[in-house]
This record gives sequence, C-alpha cells and structure tokens, in this order.
Amino acid sequence: MGSVHPHRRAWLVTVAGLLVGGVSGLSAALLVANAIAQRATATPQAVMEATHLPPLLTLPGERIAFTYDVHCAPPDVEAAEQACRSAGSVFAREAGRGVFRELPLEERSTNGLRQLSTDVPGSLAASRDGFEYYAVLGPAGGEGRIVVPPGGAEAPYRVRRLVDPTEIDLGSHEFGRTRSRTARVAAAPWGDGPHDVGLEQGRSIGAIGASSFDADASGTVFLLDEAHRRLLRWAAGDTVPARVPLSIDGRLADMAVAGDGSIYVLESVPPPGRTTPLVRRVDEHGRDLDVVATAERAPSQIRLGPNGPVVLESSSHQWMPVALDGEPAGPAVQRARGHSGRPLRGGGEVVVLRRDNELLVALVGGGGIRRSWRIESETALGEVQIAEPLGQRLLVVVRVYSDSASEFVALILGRQGLVDRFATEPAEWAETAPLGRFRLVGGSLYQLGSSSAGAFVDRFDLEVR
Repeated sequence: MGSVHPHRRAWLVTVAGLLVGGVSGLSAALLVANAIAQRATATPQAVMEATHLPPLLTLPGERIAFTYDVHCAPPDVEAAEQACRSAGSVFAREAGRGVFRELPLEERSTNGLRQLSTDVPGSLAASRDGFEYYAVLGPAGGEGRIVVPPGGAEAPYRVRRLVDPTEIDLGSHEFGRTRSRTARVAAAPWGDGPHDVGLEQGRSIGAIGASSFDADASGTVFLLDEAHRRLLRWAAGDTVPARVPLSIDGRLADMAVAGDGSIYVLESVPPPGRTTPLVRRVDEHGRDLDVVATAERAPSQIRLGPNGPVVLESSSHQWMPVALDGEPAGPAVQRARGHSGRPLRGGGEVVVLRRDNELLVALVGGGGIRRSWRIESETALGEVQIAEPLGQRLLVVVRVYSDSASEFVALILGRQGLVDRFATEPAEWAETAPLGRFRLVGGSLYQLGSSSAGAFVDRFDLEVR
C-alpha cells in the first residue's frame, strides 16, 4: 500500500468533491469542476456570488432540487452578519419543448450557509427526455444579476433521466494490485538541460512540472514542459525528444494535439490586462497561429470535439468550443454554445456525474441516451479522468482513495456490465493539470506520471471490440 505525501492528502480532500461533468472530465492549481461561481458586477451596491451543482443525470423516483449556495454583501464587506438577502428564479422546461417556466427560489439557511432553493416539479423530473434550465440570481430588491449558466436560455443545463442503466458494483478496492505497463514511451529527468523537464514550486502544493501531455495515432508523445515554455516530442521509438518552443505563460496548463498536427494549449491564469485565461494554437514547429480568451475564469481541461477544441469551464460546469471549423470562437460564442456533456470527436456526447461513491455515466446521441451505467463503490471515488468510447465499449478512469492511499482504476464497460478493470499507480510526485493525466488513443491508454527523478509517460494496451 503506497503512502500519501502531506500535500497530497490536502489535494485528495479537494478532488473528493470534484465533479467532471460531461466527463472528465470533473482544476488549475486546483480548478474545481463541480460548481458555478459568478460575481454580479453590474452594480456597485452589492457583490453576489453563487455556486451550483447541476444534477446532469438522474434516476427514476429521485427527489430533485435546484439549490444555489449564495453570498450577497455590500462592497468591501466580508462579515456574514452584514450579508444582504438574495433572490432569484429558475427557468425550466422539458428538453427542447415549449417556453421556459419560471420557478421562484426561496432563501433559506442550511448549516450556516445561505441558499436559494426549490424542488423540481414532478412533471419535469419524470420527463423521459429530461429537462433543461437556467437561473437568474441577484440581491433582493437590488440591481445586478448573474445568469447560471452564463449562456442562459441559449445554452441551459441539460438534465437526462436514466431509465434502465446497467448496474455495476465495484465493491471494496484492494490497493497495491496494479497492472504493469506495456511500455514506457517517454521519459525526461528534472532539470534545466536541453532534454530535461522543468519544475516550479506551487504556492500551497508541491512542485509542479510536466503539467500535461498528449499522444497521436502514430505513437508520437507530446509532453508540455511549461516551466521552460516548450513542448518535448518523442516519435515512436525515440529516446531523446525534439524540442518545440511555445509562447505560453510558463504556468500550469493543459494541451491537446489536433489531427492536422497543430497544438492547443489551455493556460490557467489570465495574462496582465485580461480577466480570463487564453487558449493558444501553434503549429508543429511552435509558430503561433491563433489565440482566444476563454469565456470564464477557471477552465480546467481542453479536448478535441467534432468541430474543434472544447474547454471544460469549471465555473459553469459546461463544455464550450474555443474554435469552430478552424476559426477561433470568442467568449460570447463559447457561452452560447455551452454543453452539459462532452462532445465526442466521433459524434454524440458523454455525460458523467459523480455523487458520493457513485458514478452515473451516459453515452448520448441524436435520439437521446444510447447506453448508460450506474457504478457504485465501497471505496471513495474522486475525479473522473477519462470517459471515452473504446470500440463498442466505454473506458472510464476514476481515482479511488483512502486516508492513506490513492490509485486510478480503469473500467471497461459493455452493454451487459463490467468487461474488465485494472488499477494503475498514481505516480504523482509532481503536480499536473488535475484532469490531464490520461489519454486514450486507439486501443491504448497513456498515463502521465512522475517521480523524484523525472516525468514519464506509460502505455497500457487494451483489448478493443
């Protein structure tokens, strides 16, 4: 059984509540993907903040409520007793049908937290096709409103009902029985040499280095060496990487490689003079092609969808396109095209919801839910790193953890249930983009890891049917 570093224990507490909706789903020195937090800036009289966990997937017979943790205060006032009252409404309808119906929210106090809440009407909760909604919140009787999610009626949250999901019980996880890698396909020591990977010291966590990676169909591995503002690239069989300079800010970032060889880098911190981070697109030689600002302040993940790259916004918990058909998509377009599920390169979407020690997973197509699973575990579950099709099956990689150990478990799901499962060592000596440790390419699962000696990428070959 492996031990957990002190900074890792604190990190596990954070990721235990991490929801990766629409997948991998589910943060930037830690981007939390399970809530929405916005600030009302239209008025100087009050500051309004709200967090919300959207119930993206539900089961028949469940009681569902719209609940928003809220904080409202005059400017420069932090004392809870001076908070102003909040008000708002949810606007909901059956998925794609009719007009949005206004449902007023009631303010209440729960365990010292102020909340705006109301139950979902039974007719909506029981709708076979699910429902969609957004909320408008603000200070009671005052000016300044926030819309949750920010796309409002153009891009509301979509809630889907799982009528008959495949049930899977993982039982209790046995730590220490991990699968050996098929091959180590990339490795670089820590340092400042031409083939080394740089380390940065985090403010409240351990060292940060080699924050993300990707691989392509040819077996080429790309490692983001953000500390040195470059990419290290290993073609299949290479032991020494090629170096590609990048115009990035040098802090924690995520990345994705497109089919044409261009590279998208999602930065985690806004540059001076901007309020949101940037997505930079470069060619295979590192030359700048495009740059676009993200719609929100806390993006946590970038992946390729059917029409270009999509970013998981941790605040709204939506996947938003940052480019469409090769052209950058500005923040307004991103907000208007937000999705609750992650758009897949082959079409359709995948939606994942973690709640306590249970995962709800759905593959969605044009006609609705094609397949779904309900996965329960006696061992605590953390963030979902991957949920992607593997042939006719679905691969899910999720963290399992206890007070003293942590591992990743790969689950291969079929129509009848669990086809295969295996665990991998976390290999997390250095911090990375929290949702950037795994990639599925063809029939192989790649894992980014690190030790006190350096960073590496391992490959696990899978059976595809």
